[in-house]
Amino acid sequence: MYDSYIHKLTAEANVIIVSIDYRLAPEHPIPACYDDSWAVLNWAAQGTEPWLKIHANFSRVFLAGDSAGANIAHNLMVRASEESHFVAPLVGMALIDPYFGNGKPDSLWTYLCPKSNGINDSRFNPAAHRSMLSELKCSKVLVCTAGKDFLRDRAWTYYETLKKSGWKGELGIKEIEGEGHVFHLFNQTSEKAKVLMKSIVHFLA
Repeated sequence: MYDSYIHKLTAEANVIIVSIDYRLAPEHPIPACYDDSWAVLNWAAQGTEPWLKIHANFSRVFLAGDSAGANIAHNLMVRASEESHFVAPLVGMALIDPYFGNGKPDSLWTYLCPKSNGINDSRFNPAAHRSMLSELKCSKVLVCTAGKDFLRDRAWTYYETLKKSGWKGELGIKEIEGEGHVFHLFNQTSEKAKVLMKSIVHFLA
């Protein structure tokens, strides 16, 4: 499903996508997914891969993901914002149906990250760390959610907290009515999936 969707997005947006095959929990607990993704981001950003060096525009780098991937994209942006030696400017990030915490116990997060700092772990509940959000070094953020997504309220909380954090970038949110979590993967040719795709493509332009 992801391979098919990424091919569609690549064609529609005229972008190059580096998709990360990170290690999965519980066999590889968090932070393995963050560490793997950070390693790939640095590899790509260094511009040493010949094909990327020829074809990629390293002044227009975005991070994106859905569900857990959106969580990872956010955490990569935080780390890149904190590390002054990170080599590539990051323009923005698109977070689709992001998996974040809401300040309440979450058995899945505890299972995936047994060494978590708790329900307000900054990796899981960034809305509890407004000052961290205010320091994001990108100029654009798009949050996408769906009306029947069980994580809808968490996406809106992230959006509202970032909006009030003092971060100076361009912030948008897109909600697709009547659809559930990552619906765009399961019915990629539906009209509503096309609406979401159009929003992402416009954001990346």
